[in-house]
Amino acid sequence: MELGREIHEARLAHGLSQAAIARSVGIAQSQVSEIERGRHVAAQLGALARVAACVGLDLSLRAFPGGQPLRDRAHIDLFDRFRRAIGSGWDWASEVPLPIAGDKRAWDRVMRGNGVVIGVEGETRPTDMQELQRRLALKKRDGGVDRLILVLADSEWCRRVVRLNDVEPGFPVPGKTALKALVEGRDPGGDAIVLV
Repeated sequence: MELGREIHEARLAHGLSQAAIARSVGIAQSQVSEIERGRHVAAQLGALARVAACVGLDLSLRAFPGGQPLRDRAHIDLFDRFRRAIGSGWDWASEVPLPIAGDKRAWDRVMRGNGVVIGVEGETRPTDMQELQRRLALKKRDGGVDRLILVLADSEWCRRVVRLNDVEPGFPVPGKTALKALVEGRDPGGDAIVLV
């Protein structure tokens, strides 16, 4: 609706008619009217850009982080493997919101047991390890957990990503050490990356 209002105001400011815009773009005048009223939700991006250009506007499209991405079957399977690997000695919760009013972030899983709370995040194919580490460090800071476990798929891709990045400062406990502690129901003693 805001885009439609901006197009409408620019068209009027330039003294152009809807019919002139429609002829120039190659669409029906009724479509221009629908766009201006914010009702033409099925308008193609190219048509919107051409209408905007006709009234002297550049159409800009941006994407911003807005919540959790859709997780696929591989993500669910990753957590199933992790849970089977560590056994049943922990209380589990899924999609646990961070304890900050209005914050849309959530832990993929939270494990509780023996006085320790562990935030668990899973990635099947991380691409930017530095960005992931920054995001998880902020999540841990804000997330009300004692430890952070990043669960990665045990694949050549993930092993290479871990090997090629300096992950030790953010995840000082070796994955096998952390996994052994978790299997035994103990605090792993620090944050870790676990491959399963």
